[in-house]
Amino acid sequence: MADYGALREIRARHPERIAEAAAQRRRRPLTGDGQLLIIAADHPARGALGVGSRPLAMGSREDLLDRLVAALARPGVDGLLATPDIVEDLLLLGALDDRIVIGSMNRGGIQGAVFEFDDRFTAFDSDAIARMRLDGGKMLCRIALDEHGTAATLEACARAVSELAARDLIAMVEPFWSHRSGHDLSPEGVIKAINVGQALGATSARTWLKIPVVPEMDRVMRATTLPALLLGGDPGDTPDLAYAAWRNALKLPGVRGLVVGRALLYPPDDDVVTAVDTAAAMLDARPARSPAPGG
Repeated sequence: MADYGALREIRARHPERIAEAAAQRRRRPLTGDGQLLIIAADHPARGALGVGSRPLAMGSREDLLDRLVAALARPGVDGLLATPDIVEDLLLLGALDDRIVIGSMNRGGIQGAVFEFDDRFTAFDSDAIARMRLDGGKMLCRIALDEHGTAATLEACARAVSELAARDLIAMVEPFWSHRSGHDLSPEGVIKAINVGQALGATSARTWLKIPVVPEMDRVMRATTLPALLLGGDPGDTPDLAYAAWRNALKLPGVRGLVVGRALLYPPDDDVVTAVDTAAAMLDARPARSPAPGG
């Protein structure tokens, strides 16, 4: 278990060590042989702390970090997607060497807020991502025809895609055709969202998509030529059904791997290692890598 007393002391007395840890982090290529497994941990910044029947499952930062450290130490895990606070904690804990790190950018659309669809960029920006030597930035792009905030979100996402590409960094766009009660997860809804999301910015050369697993994924994946990572989402209390859907979708052309958070960090039996290893075993063959220190 990590020494959180020491972590708090560093944050209070030696905040410069965050930048030092970022500068010293051992990096690895984003692209290579095989599919990727990225662990997502940007839900808390939007007030989305629930997992299944547990409304505050992600409420304890120490517990979340323990689960993240355990997941990132597994040899089948390629990296992390998170907001600055979590990235910085994990840098100080030494958990991000030889891992891809994607910074989450727009977390201003707080879950349930009247301004939810005006999804402001309140976390990483492209300058910070470059300065921290991260590998790219992720943005949520909810498209709601009856929400005025969608226009500002589209414009901000387009700007972020362009700024990241200008720095040779990946822009991971997570598009949804949405409405106040949720996302349209029909094949048609996802196809429409993909077509809007992949056209954002001055170039799509560095754009990857993060898309949900829905029915008729073969038809959905024909909507794009861009690299796509599958969104794991919250499987509730039926992870086996989610795993089966992931296995099938991972076989499709253009699918480069998984981005999964709650399903692996908070499985029903709380066995993070087994959940992560199960997901990693679904990915196509890649050269064996040594476990991270402590893995």
